[in-house]
Amino acid sequence: MERITIDVVSDVVCPWCYLGKARLELAIAEVQDEIGVDINWRPYRLNPDYPPEGVDQKKMLEQKLGGSERVAEAHKMLTNYGREVGINFNFEAIKIGPNTLDAHRLIHWAVVEDRQKQEAVVAALFKANFEEGRNVGDHEVLLDIAEEAGLQRSVIAALLASDADSSVILSEIDAAQRMGVNGVPFFIFDQQYAVSGAQTPDVLAGALREIAKAKSEARAGMN
Repeated sequence: MERITIDVVSDVVCPWCYLGKARLELAIAEVQDEIGVDINWRPYRLNPDYPPEGVDQKKMLEQKLGGSERVAEAHKMLTNYGREVGINFNFEAIKIGPNTLDAHRLIHWAVVEDRQKQEAVVAALFKANFEEGRNVGDHEVLLDIAEEAGLQRSVIAALLASDADSSVILSEIDAAQRMGVNGVPFFIFDQQYAVSGAQTPDVLAGALREIAKAKSEARAGMN
């Protein structure tokens, strides 16, 4: 069985990234008997200029998208897409548009322990923001998520109170942008092949199969 590593560049306040995550999981489930997949979550910030306390989400979205009607249209479309993959988007519940630097720091610390904890933290952050309307820029919310994922609350609290690894996150985002990532989600397979956007499960499963086949053929050619 071939193994493929996917680096997923995303932001936890990006609804298309949440959708992309769910679709990727369906694709992986489809090929699980053929291909092993390891996922690394990489940071991106859609709103790097937001202050630490966040902004009024409704007001900011209306400014960005051009009014309440445009926002309603986008939310309706995303809600329908989400329903197809088990996401219960609750956009009305989101009051604060957060700065996500600290959320990305938490994701980074989680993988130091193991990928499963990182996956749990990422899933909880998306759910907290998009389904529960919790402010994922708030340290107490981040600490609750960390603890639920099996991380030590006191350690994470001390890290959040410092600037630990902020420069690491910012340099990763800068590297992604220099590489040409200007929108998320962005999937990088084995550091060689890229797929942009929240593609459907069949497209992602097809990409996994093609890459696995190419790896298998390249290995056979070396023998």
